[in-house]
Amino acid sequence: MSESKKNSYLLLSRTDEWYKQLSHAELQKLIADNKAWVGRLIAEGKARPGVALAREGATVSGNKRVVMDGPFAESKEAIGGTLLLDVVTLEEAIAIAQACPSLRHNSAIEIRPISDECPLEACVRAKQQQQLATAAA
Repeated sequence: MSESKKNSYLLLSRTDEWYKQLSHAELQKLIADNKAWVGRLIAEGKARPGVALAREGATVSGNKRVVMDGPFAESKEAIGGTLLLDVVTLEEAIAIAQACPSLRHNSAIEIRPISDECPLEACVRAKQQQQLATAAA
C-alpha cells in the first residue's frame, strides 16, 4: 500500500478502573493479548506505537481559564492510552478497534481521523473562499 493512500486515525482508549477487579493472572493475560494485538498491527504497518496515559492530570477550559484536577470532569472514565493507525479507511480503523482485547471488559475506543489542518485554519480558509465568491459575484 502506498503511503499516499493511507490515512491516519487516532484510537483513544476510554476506560474506568475495571482492571482493578481482575486477578493477577487475568491482568497478565490481558496485557499479553493487548501487546500481541498492537505488535501485530505495527508489524503489518497499520499502526505506530501509542502512549499510555496516567490517571492524573489537569483540564484547562473556558474563558475563565479554569484548571480542574484530573483529565476528566464528572466521570471516572478517562483516556488511558492512544494508538496511531495508518490505514486506508475509517471502516478499517473501526474493524481494528473492534479487535482490541480490552473491549471484552466494557472499555470503549474512540476513533478520530487525523486532519491535515487545524479546524480554525479550515474555517478561515472557508470564510476567505466565501468572501472571494461574494466579491466575484
